[in-house]
Amino acid sequence: MLQSLKQLYGNKLGASDGEIGKVKDFYFDDQNWAVRYVIADTGDWLPKRQVLLSPHAFGGLHQTGKILTVNLTKKQIEGAPSIDLHKPVSRQYEEEYHRYYGWPYYWEGDGLWGGMRGFPVLESPPTTAPSGHPAPVDAKRKRSDAHLFSAQAVNGYHLKAGDGTSGHVCDFMMDTQSWVIRQLVIKIGHRFTGREVVIPVNTVDRISYDESTVFVNLTSDAVEKCPPHLLVPAVVPAHEEPILF
Repeated sequence: MLQSLKQLYGNKLGASDGEIGKVKDFYFDDQNWAVRYVIADTGDWLPKRQVLLSPHAFGGLHQTGKILTVNLTKKQIEGAPSIDLHKPVSRQYEEEYHRYYGWPYYWEGDGLWGGMRGFPVLESPPTTAPSGHPAPVDAKRKRSDAHLFSAQAVNGYHLKAGDGTSGHVCDFMMDTQSWVIRQLVIKIGHRFTGREVVIPVNTVDRISYDESTVFVNLTSDAVEKCPPHLLVPAVVPAHEEPILF
């Protein structure tokens, strides 16, 4: 099932012992398009602070409303390493963050989630930071910082085809099983009256932060002929347990 990230902005976030804030943003890895973190705006609970929540922490969407639940307590989240979201997320911070929760490093191993394969959700982490140390990180991987982009920041980037600008990014469609972005939603034509199409992420060559542009290996004509974006709101039947959202 594909889920629009735009639909999730502003949804409430609930820990095991109370509400913790709202969904503000998503950070995704531009090398394999996995969503690595949900950015939580903690509002009055932790004023002037925003926190990262890994997919490892998530359960499902409550059947009675738009609430994303995490398998953590408020105390665990409050004690997590703080981060300055005005700066890039460094690998050093990620190592500290994953050590705190006792979660495996996603950048180790051959799988999308490191040594894990498939769905990234684990059992609830320990109530305190683990006393041991994770396995050493490969030196080459340790030196390179994460290739993380803010979905909110990339929203609005120009789409540059091989023969010119063909529109702009207006949403992302994520696979709810794997937390991988499968499609970009592109508005072509006029910014307000144009139509929306979807393109697979495997057509993306690179994302340029400096140029605010997503470069794709398509022609403008090919972008025009991409399938239309038919957004269907995610609905969880009352008699079924949701998978993720």
